Amino acid sequence: MSKQTVSRRDFIKVTSIASGGLVVGFNLLSTETAVADTPAEFKPNAFVSIDSKGVITLMSPNPEIGQGVKTALPMILAEELNVQWDKVEVDMAPLDAKYGNQMAGGSGAIKTRYTPIRQAGATARQMLITAAAQTWGVSEADCYAENAFVIHKPTGKKLGYGELAAKAATLPVPTDVKLKDPKDFKIIGTRVGNIDNKKIVTGQPLYGIDTRREGMLFAVVQRAPAFGKVLKSFDDTEARKVAGVKNVISIPSRDLVAILATSTWAAKKGKAALKVEWEDKTKLESTTEHNATFIEMLNKTSANPGRNDGDVEAVFAKGKVIEAVYEVPALSHATMEPLNFFADVRDGKVDLYGPTQVPSSLRSAVARELKVPQESITLKMPRQGGGFGRKLQTDNGVDAALISQAAKVPVQMLWTREDDMQGDFYRPAYMYKYRAAIGPDNSIAAWHLNAAVLADRSAAIANGFPAASIPNFRVDNQSLPSNIRVGAWRAPTSNAVCFADESFLDELAHEMKKDPIALRLELLDKYKNSPTGRSNYDVDKFKSVVNLVAEMSNWGKNKKPNTYYGFAMHYSFSTYAAHVVELTKSAKGELRVNKVYCAVNCGKVVNQSGAEGQVQGAIVDGLSHAMFSKVTFKNGAVEQTNFDKYKFLRMNSAPIDVVVKFVPSEDAPTGLGEPGLPPAAPALANAIFAATGKRMRKLPFELDKA
Repeated sequence: MSKQTVSRRDFIKVTSIASGGLVVGFNLLSTETAVADTPAEFKPNAFVSIDSKGVITLMSPNPEIGQGVKTALPMILAEELNVQWDKVEVDMAPLDAKYGNQMAGGSGAIKTRYTPIRQAGATARQMLITAAAQTWGVSEADCYAENAFVIHKPTGKKLGYGELAAKAATLPVPTDVKLKDPKDFKIIGTRVGNIDNKKIVTGQPLYGIDTRREGMLFAVVQRAPAFGKVLKSFDDTEARKVAGVKNVISIPSRDLVAILATSTWAAKKGKAALKVEWEDKTKLESTTEHNATFIEMLNKTSANPGRNDGDVEAVFAKGKVIEAVYEVPALSHATMEPLNFFADVRDGKVDLYGPTQVPSSLRSAVARELKVPQESITLKMPRQGGGFGRKLQTDNGVDAALISQAAKVPVQMLWTREDDMQGDFYRPAYMYKYRAAIGPDNSIAAWHLNAAVLADRSAAIANGFPAASIPNFRVDNQSLPSNIRVGAWRAPTSNAVCFADESFLDELAHEMKKDPIALRLELLDKYKNSPTGRSNYDVDKFKSVVNLVAEMSNWGKNKKPNTYYGFAMHYSFSTYAAHVVELTKSAKGELRVNKVYCAVNCGKVVNQSGAEGQVQGAIVDGLSHAMFSKVTFKNGAVEQTNFDKYKFLRMNSAPIDVVVKFVPSEDAPTGLGEPGLPPAAPALANAIFAATGKRMRKLPFELDKA
């Protein structure tokens, strides 16, 4: 049995609740992390409660954005409490300092909650056993917990958790509790369906867009049509004549005009009738100009490289050099749920409800923009229809609050799809220039990556694979200043540089006449046996997924006719993923993604069903953007304003099967919402090369054009 010490330092807290029950609070941050400026504000940040009726409630601090926290977190708690997982009710916690960091992003929800929730469950279980033993006047050693009862082994008598909750709440907190041995798990590691599946498929109100409040008006907003333009003037005469339109207001600080109406349809019609004049404030940028500047930048190196092992130029001067340039476009988040937010700003109070990945940051931004104290703001979060980094921004909530404050009515602000596509915080465009030298021993002797990215973002990962496995290794990161808004997009940086890194490694493998997987394993062994500098990856964990996916796909042994394979791997969010894409080619030369094999090392898998779905979704997302999606700019405006031009993978192009296997592990869980995406594009590109002999160096690429 494993032991975990739970002390005051861990912020384990037990209190009585009004119904005579038990509340166990637990810390979700390291002891070095503070969530407020003063110790008095640093409070336990999540709570497990058991009331006198035996109802077990978990307050989930993180927004549910499709990553499955509403299903996985109760599984973890139920495991340690020895109850069925569906006996744990989950409430989405409102924004409150006692819940600590309530962000959803960085594939961190399960990773950061796993051990604290286990500790809280084990603590509650032990206290319930103690309460029962004292009630009966027997030894705790003769008692055990099962199915929400504490049972006395010698006599078989039992008491329910609800009957024991009040007494347990009066007991001192144990300083040493036993977590269950993983070999005894009955819930963690099993397959459990999404707790909200029925509500989702039957259309029950779950999302922010479903919000309806008394007296609420619907708001649609006219924003600048291009980056670099600002509001000059507007004429709302015709807009106010539209049936249902109640008000038209401008928010000069945000360069927007809002139309408020009794329905979204009326608001949209009012927007169409609005006459707005814009003026240029800054340069109106275009993608063609960005790309031309990228090329100029990549012909030079930065003064301060992100990494510079050995002397790449000296090696290039002597050996055979292979060069390649890869291009990655800007992307929109295009979440299925359009951006929306409800706000009611009246009587000195601010009531907010809507989708956000950063509730604390949103509250701070609203307080700043509205010039109100944070204490006057209440923020609650519904289930969200995807995030992918878009809802790490606060603009949708801030705009709704400003509109409500100006109009003095509760409003639900909705972004149309065109609004969303034209006003995103985009995945920036990248360009990568590679040079590599092959040494006399047919190994990679030198590697130079010169990377350029739009706006102030990172273009490469200096310590990522194959760093530390090549003796002469340089990475240059360069950024092109821009007034176009950019932000995090599912697996930031990794989603771009993995395509380039893994495609170029495939090129080198073929140049060296080596099997692509064998080359990766060779490089991993070099790092393990004679590393050059630092890295951010673990060799054995990387090899575990490489070997597993090779076995899954029968790599190098498949003799199926007209079938071709491509491999790629990546490490991100503490998780290792390796993909093999299987392509088939018809008699007419048409290519089809038949299968994708994926091996993942993400520590302990809590919910096999949810974990598998996360990886499968990430792979399909990665393939979709590899084959179809891009955002381009002309005179500051986005050229793809809806799904007719911003294309996604459809059913007829999707893989017939996506096979996912997890490396067995008892390590704590690591991130899973994003790591499955980065290897998808390079694995597909490398499979296309195997089938056609053509290198795909520019995203997106459509199979029919390949």
